[in-house]
Formats: sequence, C-alpha cells, structure tokens
Amino acid sequence: MSRKVFVVGVGMTNFVKPGAGGDYPEYGKRAVENALADAGIKYDVVQQAVCGYASGDSTSGQRVLYQIGMTGIPIYNVNNNCSTGSTALFIAKQLIEAGIIDVALVLGFEKMAPGALGGGMFKDRESPLANHVRKMSEMAEIVKSPITVQYFGNAGLEHMKKYGTTEVHFAKIAAKNHRHGMRNPRAQSKREYSVEEVLNSRKIYGPLTKLMCCPTSDGAGAAILMSESAVIQFGLQRKAIEIIGMEMATDTADLFTDNSLMKVAGSQMTAIAAKRLYEKTGISPMDVNVVELHDCFATNELITYEGLQLCGVGQAGKFVDAGDNTYGGRVVVNPSGGLIAKGHPLGATGLAQCAELVWQLRGEAGTRQVKNAKIALQHNLGLGGAVVVTLYKKGFTDRSKL
Repeated sequence: MSRKVFVVGVGMTNFVKPGAGGDYPEYGKRAVENALADAGIKYDVVQQAVCGYASGDSTSGQRVLYQIGMTGIPIYNVNNNCSTGSTALFIAKQLIEAGIIDVALVLGFEKMAPGALGGGMFKDRESPLANHVRKMSEMAEIVKSPITVQYFGNAGLEHMKKYGTTEVHFAKIAAKNHRHGMRNPRAQSKREYSVEEVLNSRKIYGPLTKLMCCPTSDGAGAAILMSESAVIQFGLQRKAIEIIGMEMATDTADLFTDNSLMKVAGSQMTAIAAKRLYEKTGISPMDVNVVELHDCFATNELITYEGLQLCGVGQAGKFVDAGDNTYGGRVVVNPSGGLIAKGHPLGATGLAQCAELVWQLRGEAGTRQVKNAKIALQHNLGLGGAVVVTLYKKGFTDRSKL
C-alpha cells in the first residue's frame, strides 16, 4: 500500500502590513511554535524541515529554526515565487510518501517591502519572467503600472472579451472576500466593502481597482506532516487531516506559441494540475466543500474557478452571480478572506491556506466554519511559473486494523 500523509499540526501569525513591526525570525518562530503546540509534539521529533520564502537571504530557514532547536536535521530553503509555501508542502509530502522520513516540518514566511510587488529583486540580470513579459507585450501594451497587476488585469480583460464577464463580477468576488475576512482574526483587512465601494476604489489597471488587489504583507505559517504510522505512534488520529492528493504543474510550451493573456497569468498550469489531481484521486470537483485559492487579484479568482472545474469554461460569471462561491452556495471559496483580505506574504501564503483548510475540516474555524466540510481544495499559484493544487480529507482510518 502507498504511504499516506497527514497534516497533524498547523500554525500561523497574523498577517500585517510590511513594516508594521517584527522581523521574519520572530514571525517564523511563532508559527512553528503554534504548529508544534497544535500537534502536541516537541521539535526534536521533526526529522526534516522545508522552509519557503520568496525574498530573503540564503539559509533564512535555518535562522528561524535554530531558535526552536539545533538538532542537525536537513533544512531545505525553497523559492518558487507566490507558490513557494505549497511547493515546500509538496516536497515534504513526497519525503514522507517515499518512506524517507515520518515527520516533517513545513514553514513559510516573508518580510516584504511596502508598496506594490516589484518585478524582481536584482537589477543587474534578466528577470525570470522576462519571456512572460515579452509574450504579454505581443498582445497588450506594457505601461507604467506594476507588472504583476498587468499580468492579471490583462487576463481579466481577455476573459471579459471572450465570455462577457464584467467588472461587476470581479467586484462581487472582492466584496465577498472582504466580507469573509471580517470573520478572520488573523486577516490583514477586516473591513467589509460593498460591490459599489470596490468598483469605486482607485483604478489600478484594466478592470482592477485597489480593493480587488491583495496587499503585500509580513507573516508566517507552518504545518507538521506525518506518515500514517507516526500519527498512530503519537496518538494524533483525531487531529490528522489526510492529504489525499497533490499535483504541481509548470508552464507548457504553448504559453509562448498561443496568444492567450490568461495562459501568461498561469491559467493553463492550474487546469493541468487540477485535471491530474481529480483523475488520480477519483475525487470530483463536485465533491469539494471548501476551497482556498490564489486570489492575488479578483480576476484570477474568477479565472481559477474554471481551471479548477468548479464551473464550466466561460461560466464563472454565472457562478458568481448565483452566489455559488460563498456560504449558502455550492462551495465556499476563500472563507479566510483569501489573499485579498487575509494578505499575501508570499512564502507564507500556501501554509496559511493549508492551516485554514485543516481548521475547516476539523470543525475549528469558528464563525468562518463551513457546515459539514469533508473535502477541501487548495490552489497556490506562482508566475514564472508553478502551481500546486491539493486535496484534503477529513477523518483518519487506521489501515493496520482493517
């Protein structure tokens, strides 16, 4: 039988504006301590650790974890743009799945610069996204707006042109996420906005206004992963949430041969990973109760509904209008408030998504709780590119007793 992998402990800090106080070692230490406490284990149980951050010096993971303990374990440092946190999870899952270890710690953290996300850390070399920018420039004029908002603003414009989506659909998504974020004590933004207020906020690029865009953030998240035997050994059956499937995809060659602004913004990666995941697990998108997806911009949340097969291609506008993306609808998307309300410290985002879904499946999400949540889906996207899509399931079955 293949080795199952479970999340048995999660933790995260509040997400805050850059410069609000604190540094990455402090954020990371707090998230790890929370995750260890949630699992009820000591750090010396951890056999390997995978740390993710998108901006920072080499071995920053060691700088954080040495505060917890110096046990000589392997510590990996991962950078995969905005999908960094889930990439770290993906690596740790494979280490356990392959039988290399039984207990892994996954940590994501970020201390970001204030203001809009820039195009790269280094000015003396070509950006990893240079080819993506060149491809986008073949289809749209490159302007002075932040390049990241141009990727997702242009993707939204393409969806509008192809399927009749409107700015109101994007505003409804942003208003929904701000409304959800009000229930999340760890969210950076806890204010509700009407659709009209979202539409009337400062225009950033294309259909995107300020309230449709996620803020830059500081913060950290962490998770403890275990094999089935380790869960039993430590008596964590009631805490354990199974990772029933996880797929990572990167860009395919037709990103540069086709003329699609949505592909430049990662839509095809999402569709590929989701298709593989459903096929391998036998889970249907109709089985999913709760979703945390990468709403860096409201346009991306709408486009991602289709890539994850939560609705048909071209049907995302109707999905939004029907309220099928929130409480009382078909599936609750971003109960945490998503990146738009919760915040987006790049390396921590994938771990924060994981934590929210674990809390939801355990029934520990408080006023955000999705009723009868049994299957959860996570989507974490990084341009350049990589996407990780994950399915979680409530309940632990001891197969040794079957």
